[in-house]
Amino acid sequence: MIGLGVDIGGSGIKGALVDVETGKLTSPRERIPTPEDARPEDVGQVVKTLVDFFHYQGPIGAGFPAVIRNGVALTAANVHKSWIGVNADELLTEMTGCPVRVLNDADAAGIAEMKFGVGRDYHHAVVIMLTLGTGIGSAIFTDGRLLPNTEFGHLDIRGKDAEHRASDAARNDRDLSWKRWAKNLNEYLNILHSLFWNDLFILGGGVSRQADKFLPYLDVPVKILPAQLQNMAGIIGAAIHAAGSGE
Repeated sequence: MIGLGVDIGGSGIKGALVDVETGKLTSPRERIPTPEDARPEDVGQVVKTLVDFFHYQGPIGAGFPAVIRNGVALTAANVHKSWIGVNADELLTEMTGCPVRVLNDADAAGIAEMKFGVGRDYHHAVVIMLTLGTGIGSAIFTDGRLLPNTEFGHLDIRGKDAEHRASDAARNDRDLSWKRWAKNLNEYLNILHSLFWNDLFILGGGVSRQADKFLPYLDVPVKILPAQLQNMAGIIGAAIHAAGSGE
């Protein structure tokens, strides 16, 4: 089955056609810059543009930077606050003419990694997936089942959200060396492990492509693996979610 996966972010909205049985993209990824302010109708219009670009009719999955419950956005990160309280499923379904299922973007990435990435051999374990980018997204799986809408990036560490210390944006904004940034990330991972006693960390986001630059500096008593699907994970996981094969 071929589905359309969409990854809605603060700077870009990406989409591609995905074979949900194999996790492989069947089209090139298309990216459109996120509209300024990222208001609901403007974002919806970009998603419609992607649907038209792919000449697609069918179920659509969309990863979104928010807590999503029953299709409704309860928070809004890196998009306009007017999203809060909006039924994103209904809005995007109406604007695209296709049935749309929206989920948290890190949850989407985690679904993909657990099904087709490095997490596929850890379905009898506790796995925490972290997406290290503008902020920190998180997803936790127990025996392959997702606990949705975790917000581990907002864990308080010495008076600051973890994402203000250990995200890739924090590394860039403060011009930290890989070694210095890894020290912050290491502290964060050890705190998470002490709370959840997970068997595996999967580190995703764009920074996963450069894992060799920081993994040697991490000292955590649990296995750490870079995400295999990298920035495609959100698109793939969203398509799986829409097809109903990710739960």
